[in-house]
Amino acid sequence: MPTAEQDARWMDLAVNEGRKGRCSPNPRVGAVVVQNDQVVAVGYHERAGESHAEVIALRNAGDQARGATLYCSLEPCNHHGRTPPCTEAILAAGIRRVVVGARDPNPNLPGKGLERLKNEGVQVALLDHRGATELLAPWAKYITTGLPHVSLKLALSLDGRIATRTGASRWVTGEEARSKVHELRAERDAVAVGINTAIADDPRLTVRYVPGSHPVRVVFDTQLRLPMNSKLVTTAREVPTWVISGMDAPQEAEEALQARGVVVLRVPRSSEGRVDMRAALQVLAEQQIVSLLIEGGAELAGSLLALRAVDDLHAFLAPLLLGPRGRPGAVDWAGPDTPSNAPRIVRPRWELCGDDAYVRGPLDYPAR
Repeated sequence: MPTAEQDARWMDLAVNEGRKGRCSPNPRVGAVVVQNDQVVAVGYHERAGESHAEVIALRNAGDQARGATLYCSLEPCNHHGRTPPCTEAILAAGIRRVVVGARDPNPNLPGKGLERLKNEGVQVALLDHRGATELLAPWAKYITTGLPHVSLKLALSLDGRIATRTGASRWVTGEEARSKVHELRAERDAVAVGINTAIADDPRLTVRYVPGSHPVRVVFDTQLRLPMNSKLVTTAREVPTWVISGMDAPQEAEEALQARGVVVLRVPRSSEGRVDMRAALQVLAEQQIVSLLIEGGAELAGSLLALRAVDDLHAFLAPLLLGPRGRPGAVDWAGPDTPSNAPRIVRPRWELCGDDAYVRGPLDYPAR
């Protein structure tokens, strides 16, 4: 029987395989077949509608799967969807033991995979594996709440400023940090900014510094003020571009945007007169946006934090000072009364991106 350390090591490999997938709105899953402490085969779920990670790994293993251990970052499915149940493939392959990194959180499943395998005589083990849980997190929130998983990106000077006193913000952080941001974009279904950021920065919000596909570009724009000559609008036929507006936004502005390939999604306004954020997130989830990256601005970030809708934070801290008259606040919200009531990154991970510090991790909100 493998040790706990060996199980964790092979599960790490399964999670790394799972990260390769671009299978939204399905969860990213990786699998590894191990025989006599040797990797026989690996697999990952590449795209929605195609074979799941377990099936690919078993197919790659062939006859060497018989009597082996299968490591899966997510509990194998036990139902017919767009593909047959993975439990049937596992049983047919003669797998002796299955180790799972995270249980399937889908509340709509008719039956669970681990119970089926155990009842058929397969040894099963469930690990509390951090990597598997993090890999599953976007889909877990999506399938259990009907909302997308929200990541917030911030770029700040040492004194907490986002731009100089003149409003210049290019570039607060260095090229390595910007490449990391493009990695974050490539891993998500959509990237979003508020209308003030869209007007001030005229961003493209595409993936350029690293390999990968462009996410859907989203602008939160209550009154449909997005300029027709902006980069987002002029490239909307090349990269999907959506604008979320209020119900009372001008009809002629919507028609002009639609004529240029922009999709307009209308939602109710909040009591503050802005787009209702919960309604907006629900609309995005209905469009199968599982993971969403927020890149600016301060009002948008603040609204999501006040709603406790931000799931993880990615902050880049540049080793420079922009001074007391620099533009403050990457986040515009009332904030907590005391530090103990502040949202905090759980188990923060720090690294250097060139000269900039990068901290990331899931956010924890204190009980109200």
